[in-house]
Amino acid sequence: MTQPAPHIYPIRLYGDPVLRRKARPIQDVQAPVQVPGFAPAPLKRVADRMLETMFEARGVGLAAPQIGLSARMFVAVEYEDDEDEGDEAPLKSRVLRSYVMLNPTLSVLNKRQDDHYQEGCLSIPGIYEEGVKRRRAVRVDYTDLDGQPRSIEAEDYLARVFQHEIDHLDGVFFLDHLPAAVTDEHRKALGQMQRHARAYLRELEQRGPDDV
Repeated sequence: MTQPAPHIYPIRLYGDPVLRRKARPIQDVQAPVQVPGFAPAPLKRVADRMLETMFEARGVGLAAPQIGLSARMFVAVEYEDDEDEGDEAPLKSRVLRSYVMLNPTLSVLNKRQDDHYQEGCLSIPGIYEEGVKRRRAVRVDYTDLDGQPRSIEAEDYLARVFQHEIDHLDGVFFLDHLPAAVTDEHRKALGQMQRHARAYLRELEQRGPDDV
């Protein structure tokens, strides 16, 4: 895996064991956390860097396990409508709202399911599929970076984003919601990701923490 830009984290790829583990709750928002390969840092700094990582990868959400941190935390954003053709403005210039959610819990507000959106994942780059059934409306209760309880209701695409990210905290990929034959179709690409994931873990063992 090539070295990322200094302001972002490497995104863990399909095949990395951390992506299949149930992430641990965050007990103290004031306590520094350590992303493997990096020096300990305040939670807010980690969250800011996660957002930068997500923007760099042109994503809409990123969960802590995707940077190797086993913590129940994710970041997500809402963007303005699709960018104009030829628009080269940085993606974060189109952000309407950003979210940092610690210890999120999901409640279903509308049991109807929608499977018409195409889903992808920053940990499974280049693979996109329709057919993932998600609840149409949800509420997420969470803790913010100041340790305060918060709640948000979301519908349609934003609800899908939140469900996708909370899945990551439980070791679940969007492909897990689809028939096994779909994953099998991508076996070659997924196998390559697994090899890259193993190579990065070996690299981590050989180097010390970077500055954050």
